[in-house]
Amino acid sequence: MLKRRILHCLRAPVGGLFRHVCDLSAAQAALGHDVGALADSASNDGLTDQRLAALSQHLSLGLHRTPMSRDIGWRDFTATRETAAIAERLQISIIHGHGAKGGAYARLAGARLKAAGGPIKTFYTPHGGSLHYAPSSLKGRIFMALERHLAGSTDGIIFESAYSARVYASNVGALGRAEKIIPNGLLPHEFAAHAPIATASDIVFVGELRRLKGVDLLLRAIAEPFGGRRATATIVGDGPDAAEFRALATSLGLDSSVTFPGAMPAAKAFPLGRILVMPSRAESFPYIVLEAGAAGIPLVATAVGGIPEITAGTDTELVAPDNVDALRAGIELAIADLRAAAARAARLQSVIAARFTVDRMTNDILDFYQAAAR
Repeated sequence: MLKRRILHCLRAPVGGLFRHVCDLSAAQAALGHDVGALADSASNDGLTDQRLAALSQHLSLGLHRTPMSRDIGWRDFTATRETAAIAERLQISIIHGHGAKGGAYARLAGARLKAAGGPIKTFYTPHGGSLHYAPSSLKGRIFMALERHLAGSTDGIIFESAYSARVYASNVGALGRAEKIIPNGLLPHEFAAHAPIATASDIVFVGELRRLKGVDLLLRAIAEPFGGRRATATIVGDGPDAAEFRALATSLGLDSSVTFPGAMPAAKAFPLGRILVMPSRAESFPYIVLEAGAAGIPLVATAVGGIPEITAGTDTELVAPDNVDALRAGIELAIADLRAAAARAARLQSVIAARFTVDRMTNDILDFYQAAAR
């Protein structure tokens, strides 16, 4: 095995993108590679230090931080220069950018080092990133133009889903770069039997509280009773639209049946409900669906993004997005027969265990590095 010196570059240490980097870094290090990471120094929330400390345990090349702006601006020049300096000092052979900004800094820095004769190779995983912008919008046009420009500095693009690959091809174009679809994976300890607590709600939602995630649709779907009984729900998470969702719950008369306990890890949230409802209007390849499937919790989710790729070949049926009636029907079916819902969840769990593991993801990415770097 060729030992590599790998630098993962990302902006904010939050969400599924960060989890992917953590899992991938740890697995690459366990296989004997030297790994480092570079992230934004200004991204901080209550859990940032804790998350970064956990990541640092696996980084023989260290954790590095520099200011990175969310939007396009002058700070991008200094971040690119710092990325190149770190990669050169650490003698990096593979620089892997994650998300729109991490991908831009990695590829721009890689281009600088290649121009100077360095042996570095650059890889990019969008993780949604700039692909979330409508290509007709001003930001969309800017980001798609940048993606086309940066394609020339990319040795390989890794998509976590066929959905992301299709969106990239449609919005950016087929640019002749090596590419591969490598889904995210889970760790062995995440596969368990769902065990709701005695006071569990009928429904649990886990995610960021913003309109894209469809919490308003969920609240409207349960506003009327099911078979004479009002469903209960626990809405786990925080975000920019949290106050709006709480106000909507109040206006719908749901204060006694819906609670908002704040953000917490998914594994801690799952026992708070008997079924997981994911009413998203859009997604890429969400970890929460993988995690729910691994935990064996019955799932009601919308057919958006890469979610159909996760449930493919199973009898877990997805519902139409942005459709309160379809969502309500899916919830009603699960609540009416929890035993059948649990059986479907067990079958989905078996499929996820066979298809989506960190070991498989890591080996496929390392093989792609090797093939694309020739």
